[in-house]
Amino acid sequence: MKISVLAGSVTLTTAALATVLATPANAQIAGSTTVGVEVTELNDVALGWSVKRQILGRNVYNENGEIVGKVDDLIVTPDKSLSFAIIGAGGFVGFGHHDVAVPVKLFQRRNGKLVLKGATKEAIKAMPNFEYSASQ
Repeated sequence: MKISVLAGSVTLTTAALATVLATPANAQIAGSTTVGVEVTELNDVALGWSVKRQILGRNVYNENGEIVGKVDDLIVTPDKSLSFAIIGAGGFVGFGHHDVAVPVKLFQRRNGKLVLKGATKEAIKAMPNFEYSASQ
């Protein structure tokens, strides 16, 4: 079968049309070639954590599986490195809640969970309150 376009000079055979229709749209997939990402960085992209899917809003556990807080935010330094996770601690219906800053290097990922070794709810609540600067 051939398809012709009168106004142009395009002629497609059935096989060519099937090939065009079967070709997936281009998409960036973790681990695939990405504009602006060097080949040496692709492994980090493929094996890294998704902030949106795996970190923000997720519970933080200690090594005993107890929930000690929830990730509310991440702080990126001016040199573009990830420095602190802001953990929401304590509180019930908005009372007694405060945020604390915890260095991201202290977190581990175990079985899909964020783990802060040695943490307890009491220890997190006892940390100084984190407050955003007025310029943010």
